[in-house]
Amino acid sequence: MINWSRVRQLRDEVGASEFDEVVEIFLDEVQEALMRLSKDKLRVEFEQNLHFVKGSALSLGFETLAKLCQDGERQSAQGQSQTVDLPGILDTFKNSSVEFKSGLASL
Repeated sequence: MINWSRVRQLRDEVGASEFDEVVEIFLDEVQEALMRLSKDKLRVEFEQNLHFVKGSALSLGFETLAKLCQDGERQSAQGQSQTVDLPGILDTFKNSSVEFKSGLASL
């Protein structure tokens, strides 16, 4: 679910002192994008929001979330946004966040 090598790489790139702030910003921005996805009942901006979440997820090592968003982004690009498993994406973010936060201590 989490690519810990990517997490370590990011921490090394931004520095340990800045890493916590980067994580906080990531989680906040992804949560906002997921909220936009949840409110987009007509799924008008689905593809764009999924693209944003995918990129953010890849940056912080949330591989499973990124894969689901990539699949949803492709579906949306093909006019099939109504078939995107939004509950699955939301659950994966929640579960990934829990795993991520618990794994940070051993990083």
